[in-house]
Amino acid sequence: MLNGFVLPVEQFYPTRQFLSEFDPLHLLRVAALGPKAANADAFLDALYEADTAIRSFSKYDVDLVSVSHLEMFLPEDVDLASLKEARAMVRDLPVFWEAPAQRAEKTIALLAEHNSDEEMATFGYKLRTGGVTADAFPSSAEIARALVKPATHQLPIKFTAGLHHPIRQFRDEVKTKMHGFLNVLGAAVLAAEHQWNADQAAVMLEDEDPGSFLFTDDLFAWRDWKIDTERLRYRRRFVRSFGSCSFDEPREDLRALGFP
Repeated sequence: MLNGFVLPVEQFYPTRQFLSEFDPLHLLRVAALGPKAANADAFLDALYEADTAIRSFSKYDVDLVSVSHLEMFLPEDVDLASLKEARAMVRDLPVFWEAPAQRAEKTIALLAEHNSDEEMATFGYKLRTGGVTADAFPSSAEIARALVKPATHQLPIKFTAGLHHPIRQFRDEVKTKMHGFLNVLGAAVLAAEHQWNADQAAVMLEDEDPGSFLFTDDLFAWRDWKIDTERLRYRRRFVRSFGSCSFDEPREDLRALGFP
């Protein structure tokens, strides 16, 4: 269940002192988090710094460290030409570009246009689904549009922040309803599999009933909508992962709901 450890590139150097805790059979798997640039003018400079740090860190001990991909904020004024320069810089390293839900569709279309000219679709989209205050949580309708659009382009998508719990629920610590990771990940794969529109995806995102969700050895289902495990594995090529501050909390919540 646990994938890469999300690590800001500015923390790469102090992390070296802990590499002795790992070995060739148990690598430190890192998802590199790049610096945030305010505009397109600063974007490529920030990307150059991130790429330099990644290459230096990866070469420090190739037997102990594996950098799987880069995650970085995409300023609103970045265009296709800048993305092509970015691709030349990072080469074959997969990148997930983050943009807020309000401009998800525009960003996804831009990334898809870039990927269409490349041999490998190595640019994906990263959606922030929450934070520490109520205003950091996008609406279900906004998330739904961000889920449906990548499916039409077969664009990889991952999620970050706010998905601490399996099912959508009100949380007093943020004074709002937090999106459930089963709602979000499930809606992403079912929307792609069954060609949902955004309205249908939003219905699933709003569901707060754990009884609506079903796991078996053969399938995942929400209400009357199903996807078998073989197709789920295929969809996982595009619906990649979500980031969480805790590894224990999501698993404990799943067990409390009776999910294996």
